[in-house]
Amino acid sequence: QVQLVESGGGLVQAGGSLRLSCAASGGTFNRLGVGWFRQAPGKEREFVAAMSWFSPSTRYTDSVKGRFTISRDNAKSTVYLQMNSLKPEDTAVYYCAARAALGLGQNLYDYNYWGQGTQVTVSS
Repeated sequence: QVQLVESGGGLVQAGGSLRLSCAASGGTFNRLGVGWFRQAPGKEREFVAAMSWFSPSTRYTDSVKGRFTISRDNAKSTVYLQMNSLKPEDTAVYYCAARAALGLGQNLYDYNYWGQGTQVTVSS
């Protein structure tokens, strides 16, 4: 069973940056695809970014392209989400997810494991 723990959320002004981290344990991290999702108040959880385990392939939702970067450090069993040029509409709880499958999943049901989430608030 894989456990995921996010950290790095907080309050930041518009235009600022944050880096989220997600530490994994209990599994073979370098064989897991990883992703980030977010959920704003009153809205459904949505896909943000994904990264495969066997290549540096990545995928982003259109609204974060050019501003967010997903990366991973297999030696540390950690996945990151670097968020730059943050906007108030990026405010949400951000969740890390992992999947024991090939490809870049962008749907909730693509993922087997989830973290507890970390709050990101961007003030205008």
